[in-house]
Formats: sequence, structure tokens, C-alpha cells
Amino acid sequence: MTPARTPLEVSALRALLLAPAGPLARLDVVDATASTNADVVAALRRDPGAWPHASLLVADHQTQGRGRTGRSWETPARAALTCTFVARPRSGPGTFGWLPLLAGLGTVRALRATTGVRAVLKWPNDVLVDLGPDAADLDGWGTARKVAGILAEVVPDAGPGPAVAVGIGVNVDQTADELPVPWATSLALAGARDTDRATVLAALVSALHEVASRWADGRGDAAATGLADEVAAVCATLGGQVAVELPDGATLRGTALRLGADGALVVAAADGREHVVHAGDVRHVRGG
Repeated sequence: MTPARTPLEVSALRALLLAPAGPLARLDVVDATASTNADVVAALRRDPGAWPHASLLVADHQTQGRGRTGRSWETPARAALTCTFVARPRSGPGTFGWLPLLAGLGTVRALRATTGVRAVLKWPNDVLVDLGPDAADLDGWGTARKVAGILAEVVPDAGPGPAVAVGIGVNVDQTADELPVPWATSLALAGARDTDRATVLAALVSALHEVASRWADGRGDAAATGLADEVAAVCATLGGQVAVELPDGATLRGTALRLGADGALVVAAADGREHVVHAGDVRHVRGG
């Protein structure tokens, strides 16, 4: 049975989340759009001054959502939380590799606190929840399923200085037959105690603001602020066996050892050599 789905209450969200009551500098909510990330990137290029740091675009329905490598991610109207934040980091581009991981940390914390779902991070930009022994064991996923995804896109010509559009999509109350791929789930299917999208959004804004403020105060030094250790603590990839599909088509197999200083994944291959991975699709491999 499809749940009843109501639109977000824009006036209530603006009263709660916009400055001075909340941390956001701008909040736009639209009924539907193809992609919040595409809209924000275009808006930053067209009128960068209108989109300061901590701006947010939320869509009640995203019709052509995108993941990494251009994969589509579509959801029924009002069944998901789809939004894009504007970040204007004061640190250099060399620190930007941390942005999807920090957004993942904030998302994990928001979902845990609000819904009770034990979310974890999969490097570099997926948020997972384990459905337990009754779930099918899928190659590369086990019994874990993707409940949220993150897409960070740098906009270098959004002066002054670059901006980053950080898109976050959370599957909220989709039924099993509404999920786009077998390795997806929703908060409702994962047993969440709260599936109100406004509540999840408020928690997400709060968690991301806390993480972003600490990162900014530390001038982008994730290690000195302790954020690197906190990301590692919720990252289910670390310590496990992985198969990484690299951008050149090769597959790197080994043990995910740690995060690099720039947020890269350090993988030890079978011959003991360490490889630093900045981009790639990671599969978690059981049993080595």
C-alpha cells in the first residue's frame, strides 16, 4: 500500500531553518525539478552573489536525480528528501575531497538521531543501513542497502572563489516496489521510528552546520579538527576487503586501510603495496 504523502510546509521550514532562527542564509523549496544539483550549479554560474554559503534548494519531487558517474536516481513524488546545499569553503581546493565524506558524516548523524536507523558511510558518498539476516545477500553489498547518496560538484566560476554544490538524497518512505535498484532501501523499510521529511531535513541541516562550522574553523584541516577520525568511525568501508572499480576500467582488490590526508581511500593490495584511490566505485567483499 502506497503511503499518503504530503508536501513540505515551506513557511514552517523557513521559520525554523533560515537565519536568524536557523543556520541557513537562503532556502528555496520547489514542487518539482529534474535535479537540484543541476539547478544550483546553473544558478551559481548565472548569479553567484545570490547564493551565499549555507544556501539550500529542496525539491518535493526530483524527476531526474543524478549519482556519481551520471547514474540516474529517481523516486516517486514526496517519497524522498532531495536537496542541494551551497558550500563556499575558505580552504583551498586541495581540501575539497573531504566534502562528500563530511556531508556523509552529517547525514549519518542526522539519520541516527532522528530515525534510530543505524546508518553508516560507504566511501566516498553512500549512506547504508544493514537490514539484518533476513535480507538477501547481494554481491558487493551483503545485507546492507543504500538509503542515501551524496553528490558534490565544484563550481569554479562562482566568484568570489569557488563554490561546491553538495546534493543529498535520502530515501524516506518508498515501498519495496518503488525502489530504483535492488541494493536500495528506504528509512521506512529499515524500521525508522520517524519518516517525516521535514523532521529529517531539520536534523540534516543542523548536523551539516555543526560539521561545516568545525571544518571551517579548522581551515579545512579534517585531522586537526577531529573530523577525519569521526568520519573513519562511521565508515563501514575501512578495515574490510574491497574491490574498487577505477575510472580507467581496472579493478583494485585489497584491504581498505585508512583515509588519506585529503580524504582518499588507501587500499593495500594482495602484494602489500598501498594504493591511494581518489575516485572509484567501491564494492564491499565478504571473506576476502
